[in-house]
Amino acid sequence: MRLFFTCGDCNGIGPEIVVKTLSVFCKKKIHKLFFAVPKNVFEDTLKTLQIDFEYEFVKTLKQSSPKKNIVSIIDLGNAKVAFGKPTKLSGEIAFRSLQVSFSSVESNFADCIITAPISKDAFRKAGIEFPGHTELFASWTNSENVVMFFHSAKIKAALLTIHIPLKTVSFSLDKNLIRKKINIVIHTLKKDFKIENPRIALLGVNPHAGENGLLGNEEENIFSPLIDEFKEQVSGPFPADAFFGMHAYKLFDAVIGAYHDQVLIPFKMLSFSDGVNFTAGLPIVRTSPDHGTAYDIAGKGVADPSSMMHAAKLAVLICENRMKNAAEH
Repeated sequence: MRLFFTCGDCNGIGPEIVVKTLSVFCKKKIHKLFFAVPKNVFEDTLKTLQIDFEYEFVKTLKQSSPKKNIVSIIDLGNAKVAFGKPTKLSGEIAFRSLQVSFSSVESNFADCIITAPISKDAFRKAGIEFPGHTELFASWTNSENVVMFFHSAKIKAALLTIHIPLKTVSFSLDKNLIRKKINIVIHTLKKDFKIENPRIALLGVNPHAGENGLLGNEEENIFSPLIDEFKEQVSGPFPADAFFGMHAYKLFDAVIGAYHDQVLIPFKMLSFSDGVNFTAGLPIVRTSPDHGTAYDIAGKGVADPSSMMHAAKLAVLICENRMKNAAEH
């Protein structure tokens, strides 16, 4: 498999956790590895970590060696690093790394993309309008409907809404949109995770799942009719607090939540070190650690690469499953 890593925000822990991951994967000599990053950032990270492995600097993908024991570093030039804070430059570099990664998959130089954490603030400073990876790759692939999906050994979870203010969540819960997102989750569980008959839990958006309309009517007017449509696969709507408090997620193949923190708080409590963010519904495979830039520890060499390593392993698994699915059909 050919894996492409992006550097994320160079003022955060992105380059560090990628280098730590590359050092492990390179020794196995199973996959071809690419990494788009400024040359000085890569070299300084190697020195800080006192890690060494075989690599080459190239300006274009066509110059890269096919050898699996050599990591091809796509040199983005040199960059001034300011650990611990988002800057216009760090946003621009993160974006350029993503552009190269997408080009690599489009031109069939790589099979999947593993993205290091970016800063939405740095993107904004750089004049980049996308709030996150999910929206960016959806735009680049012309994917009208995608789902932010989270995976770990303990739980799989998905979101109906992504990076929007909490006050706008209820207005965003359109029945047709949710129907499409449920279909994407079902398709993903079948195709990408080889779950033949997936069981999905849908969480309510209001306290106590609306308490029969007393605390909100989204559950009765929107969620319940959709659950009836998907009754073979979807159950709910469940009150989120009791659902997670009773460990009911263990009874399902995936959980769909209405908004960001409803899912991400329990997910990260359960799987902070091995959780992976996966964009479901894309024609390409893109995974990422489930944490952010960690500016507070950037440049210190102490970042835990576990989530990045799991992101790389999951990308390989999904690629393999998609290949098997294509061969079967």
